[in-house]
Amino acid sequence: MIFFRSLIFNIFLYLGIITCCLIAIPLLILPSSFLRKLSSLLGWYFIFLCKILLNTKVNIIGSEKLKTEHKFFIASAHQSMFETFVYNYVVPNNFFVLKKELMSIPVFGWCLKKLNCIPIERGKTTKNNLNFSDQIMQNIAKGKTLIIFPQGTRVPYNENVPLKKGARRIYENLNIACLPIKLDTGKVWPKKSFLKYPGEINFIFKDIIEPNLTGEEFLKKLEESFYN
Repeated sequence: MIFFRSLIFNIFLYLGIITCCLIAIPLLILPSSFLRKLSSLLGWYFIFLCKILLNTKVNIIGSEKLKTEHKFFIASAHQSMFETFVYNYVVPNNFFVLKKELMSIPVFGWCLKKLNCIPIERGKTTKNNLNFSDQIMQNIAKGKTLIIFPQGTRVPYNENVPLKKGARRIYENLNIACLPIKLDTGKVWPKKSFLKYPGEINFIFKDIIEPNLTGEEFLKKLEESFYN
């Protein structure tokens, strides 16, 4: 039963992604607001498929914290592909810092660029890497919300890994608050697994981490938000 449900889920999931990519092509020449609406719809579609095909409820807890008047960026735990799409529905007008390779994917990469996502080359000192804080601040000044994944990659559910130092660098350079999000998507959508399981997914918006802490204090608070 789980295999059959997973098969149907994956078929409809990738059909949805492909369809949205095809629709996105003409939208690339229009204002980015059109593409944002499409990406938000795709995020909602992910949640809808989980409910209908996997019998999995998705809970968004504490999202009212997005309404703060203070500038902030979001640091999210990362366990599956699910959240990377759903955040386009949950957090309007967002952008990601992501690995440069994703920008090279036809259509998908073009969409990421149109949505002001910022590519970096991991482990390298390049001109773009050195200037990415300026690019982030330009986007934030336009009212966009940065989302980063400080674990650096998808982490299996209930596995605690040290956070990447890049998160500390972003926090120190931006000098704004951080809104952590704890999640458990890996229970339903395990890393590198074809199988998807019924259950419940929780996105939990934790307490805001104020600016002006030391880098070590920030990482400690962020780890507590993810793992406690």
